[in-house]
Parts: sequence; C-alpha cells; structure tokens
Amino acid sequence: MTALVDPPETAPELGAAGSAAVPARRRAVRVRRPRRALGGRARTPRRPAPARAPEQVEALGSVVSTATTMIALVCLWLAAQMLLLGGIAQERSQDLLYREFRTQVAGATAPVGPVTPVGEPVALLTIPRLGVEQVVVEGTASGDLLAGPGHLRNTPLPGQAGTSVVFGRAATYGGPFGDLPQLRAGDQIQVVVGQGRATFTVLGVRRAGDPLPQPAEAGTARLTLVTAEGSGRLRAISPGEVVYVDAEAESAFPTPSGLPPTVPDPEKAMGTDPGALPLLALCLALLLALTLGVIAARQKWSAVHVWVVASPLAIALSWATTDVVMRLLPNLI
Repeated sequence: MTALVDPPETAPELGAAGSAAVPARRRAVRVRRPRRALGGRARTPRRPAPARAPEQVEALGSVVSTATTMIALVCLWLAAQMLLLGGIAQERSQDLLYREFRTQVAGATAPVGPVTPVGEPVALLTIPRLGVEQVVVEGTASGDLLAGPGHLRNTPLPGQAGTSVVFGRAATYGGPFGDLPQLRAGDQIQVVVGQGRATFTVLGVRRAGDPLPQPAEAGTARLTLVTAEGSGRLRAISPGEVVYVDAEAESAFPTPSGLPPTVPDPEKAMGTDPGALPLLALCLALLLALTLGVIAARQKWSAVHVWVVASPLAIALSWATTDVVMRLLPNLI
C-alpha cells in the first residue's frame, strides 16, 4: 500500500517577464525624485531673506537722516552766507576798520605806502551817487575782499600821483561795488588817506575791449575802480565780466618809491587762491567728524537733544568752510 506523501512546495509563479509576482500589499511605493534643472542640479527651494531687526532699521534711518541733514545744512548755509549773512559780516568788519582808520588818521599814523601789511585799512572811499562808503584795505586776494574793497599793492594809494587801482566785490559779502556800472561821467568820488582828502571826477565806465582813457598827466592822480558784472537773468549772482571805472583828480599827493613791480595771480582781477585747498580739506574733515559724532550720539540720546548741542558746532564749521570756499572763487564776484 503506497504511503501518501505531501507534495513539495511549489516555486512561486513567474510572471511573463520571468520575475516573481509580488503581492499588491507588498509592492514598494515609488518615491518621486525632484526634477533636475537644465544644468543637471536639483532645484532647491529659495529661502526668504531674514527680516531685519527693528534696531537695525532704526540705526540705518538715523545714519541716513543725519547725513542728509548735515549736507542740507552746509549747502543752505553756503548760499545764505554768500548772499545774505556775508553782508552782515562785512558790515561788522567795516565798522571795526573805520574805527581803526579814523584813529590812525587822527594820530597821523595812517599808512602812506609803499609797503603796507595786507588787511590794514589804507583809505576811506565815498561815492555819493551810489550811497557807498567803504574802508579800503591793503590787498586784493579773495580773502582780503571779504572785509571790503582792496587796494592793488603794486599801485600807489588813492590820491597819490599815478594810477591807483581798487578792487571790490559785485554780489557776495555785501557787494560794495555791485552798482558801480551805474556811474556816469562827471560823478564825484571822494577819498581820504593818511596824507589828506582827494576828490575824483569820473571819466567813464569801460569793459573788456573798450578803448583805454588817455594817459594821465604827470603829477596828477587817477583812480580805477574794478568789479565784475553778470549777464542774463542770473547776472546779479553770477558776475563774470570785469568792469572798470576811471576817475581823475586835479591834484595829487607825493608817491613814495619802492612799490612792488607786480603781484601774484590770486591778487589780479578774477583771481582765485588755490592755497586755501588744505584749509578746505581740514574744514570738510571736521564736518565729517561732527556728522559721525551726531550719528553715534543719536544711538544713545534723542534727536532733539543731540541737534540742540550739535547745531551751533555745525553752523560754526559751515561759516568757516564758506569763508574758505570764497577764497577759491574769483575775487570780484
């Protein structure tokens, strides 16, 4: 009798491709990989930029506002001082010069040449028609003319024998010679120097290219006033053409010998003073240091308290900077 034997386990059925069939519940889940970019690299999501802290935003705003305020203050002060406040400073200088010159004339110590320290008062000039009364200082550089009209150093003093030349600003720092082109032949100009008083009669007004007046006779005094004149709508604040007014006196004072043969370029008509550049760099460095100090102070104290303390310093530095800038501009404007 044959024993019954269990049939052997059958191998798993093969699929059509010869692989074992996998039950549905055991099938592996396909993971979708990120698509690759054209360069072969997988795209990575962009991370949003980190938001700035409120303290950083406030500090940045403080820096921008302080720098803007300082620049605006300096620029506005520059224009105001050249056209308005400079006139007040010039009147102040004229008052001091008048007192000094009057004392010198009364004590017979007023300079009569030929060599006088730059900046010293040498004459009192009066033009009745224009209502001008100005103390003339020695020197015609831009810095000298901030106080008033200046005497060209290689010419005799007004009233002395020969031709004396006096420069004056047309628009800035009071513009004492701004109305000079309005003079006409026959107008009077009075001058007081250490040797006495002289009265000049205007011969005429001339500009570049106009014929020169006849040479003065020996022993007579001639006076030439020099300023600038603008053109167009902005002629009042942008003078660029030199104007001359010639006047002559019937008598003259003796002229001492020893006048310098020439003067440097900064003292000639429309001359500038490049020597002021180092001083301008110093003023700008001080303004930059003040700006950085204000920025640092605003991180600890309120803006109101900081500006109450910093404003006088900023104004003082702006005033000094403007005076230096004027030395770099033509001396007749």
